[in-house]
Amino acid sequence: MTELPGNAVPPPSVLDAFGVRDTPVPLVGGQGRSVLAGGFVFKPAEGSEDEAEWAASLFETLAPGSGYRVPLPLRAADGRSVVDGWTACEFLAGEPGPQRHWDGVLRAGRAFHAALRQVPRPDFLGRRTHPWAVGDRVAWGEQDIDVIEDLAAPFSSLLELRRPVKEAAAQLIHGDLTGNVLFAADETPAVIDFSPYWRPPVFAEAVVVADGLLWFDPPADLLTTGSDHPDWQQMLIRALIFRLVAYSEITGTSGQAGAGEPERYVRAIDVVVRKPAAPQG
Repeated sequence: MTELPGNAVPPPSVLDAFGVRDTPVPLVGGQGRSVLAGGFVFKPAEGSEDEAEWAASLFETLAPGSGYRVPLPLRAADGRSVVDGWTACEFLAGEPGPQRHWDGVLRAGRAFHAALRQVPRPDFLGRRTHPWAVGDRVAWGEQDIDVIEDLAAPFSSLLELRRPVKEAAAQLIHGDLTGNVLFAADETPAVIDFSPYWRPPVFAEAVVVADGLLWFDPPADLLTTGSDHPDWQQMLIRALIFRLVAYSEITGTSGQAGAGEPERYVRAIDVVVRKPAAPQG
């Protein structure tokens, strides 16, 4: 794995390698690790250099489609997509969703996933061990894990609610769309910060809805956005498991949940159970 840079600004040697001569300016979001320089966003590479190269090559093949845009990667003069742990891509301006843009986030996600439908599954997905990869596997019953004590009760409730789902076509999806779709006047929504997973696209939508239940005040009809899917409620349950386990992994086995965090999941579970979003007929 590539060691992520310990500082928040790429050194001049990295900027030089990418042909950029400018003073980096920190950007809001991106876990505080992204900067803008010369019209490009620089941030530490996620995972190995092979993963970063795969993502860069993929985005180079994704021509702007109907309903979405993606930032094109910037390569160094020698063709590399990663230089000393840093990647770069074009800067796309816009207001991040989801507030005021819930439907737009979902529509952009659907368009993006349609473009990814024929992309083969990358081998590295099965080797990832970061908190969100663990959360994804636990959500789908592919791994068992203990969570921090503070979240044990809602986690147990979610596992009891989880049921097998019908076989659905899995494909490459963006598993973190909620805050990673940008909206600008007279522009197609931009999908950024790709977080790849291999799941049914409806699961990506369920994660957006789960995020809304956990951290936002979404419109009342958001919960039924996928109600035409026979396993929509089960997708929501898996999405909540995904987020809960990732949070627990970040906190650490001996850690404690933040104030109100367990209650946040209890409330979300209650909403999902009380409004099961039955298929429409």
